[in-house]
Amino acid sequence: MRRQIITLFVSLFVVLVAPAAVAAEPRGALFKLEEQGHTLFVFGTMHVGLPEFYPLEPQVEEALAHASVVALEVDPRQDPQVVAQAMHRFGMLPPGQRVDARLAPADRERLDRMLKRAGMDPAATTSFKPWLLATLLSLSEYAAQGYRTDLSVDSYVAAQARRSGAQVVELESLSSQLALFAQLDDTAQRSFLSDTLEAMENGKQEREVREVVEAWRTADRAKLDAIAKRAEEDQTMSGRFVQKVLLDGRNGALADKIATQLKDQSLSVAAIGVLHLVGPKSVPALLQKKGIRVERVY
Repeated sequence: MRRQIITLFVSLFVVLVAPAAVAAEPRGALFKLEEQGHTLFVFGTMHVGLPEFYPLEPQVEEALAHASVVALEVDPRQDPQVVAQAMHRFGMLPPGQRVDARLAPADRERLDRMLKRAGMDPAATTSFKPWLLATLLSLSEYAAQGYRTDLSVDSYVAAQARRSGAQVVELESLSSQLALFAQLDDTAQRSFLSDTLEAMENGKQEREVREVVEAWRTADRAKLDAIAKRAEEDQTMSGRFVQKVLLDGRNGALADKIATQLKDQSLSVAAIGVLHLVGPKSVPALLQKKGIRVERVY
């Protein structure tokens, strides 16, 4: 059970590996950056996948085949022991404490029900912090709809890069990403979990998973922009945290590192979560403000 939970947890930011079968239509979002004769393609990924997502469309595959450097949020090749240590550091309650003792009775009942629905043993998760439980449950919604973490777009990109001999680098680290959740105090974590449980019960989580993956699969710019707008307007505690901390809060540093990569490499690729590429405070918008020529290919 613990191995199952660690595997599911890792898929929030990193996953294992991924080649597969047919397709060559645009996916996600693709931007082309140019400065002083250098070119960098920024591609929007999903942290899950299906066999039919691959190969990616020719322009992305071509860029991966010829890039000197391919940057991802984190390298999919993560030592499981390091992952487990990071999860323990940031996601576990102090010894002797239980998550159910921190929750209102109604949320305790809903949590037990949703964990069982996701195939997780409630007794094995009592020492998990509320934010971790919320994250695991959100990820379980992707699995329930058939999307696979072992076929994630990030992993496919990394595998293609290594196959062509490109250097794979990290724009962030797993620990830095997980440390973001340490910003949530106990009250905020309980709200985060409560919002997730409510979204799962009323079907909102299921609808949003379907919408995001479909928008990525078809490279539907209007749908991606609509998702970004809806996220900007979400006033729930979990919605504010995701937008302000997990997206906007990371975009500045991501843009800075991508700008440096563009300066240092004549042809390279950066592949990051597609939701970092849409909205008024997106990575492409920040790069454009730096004076870099940014073209949205699709």
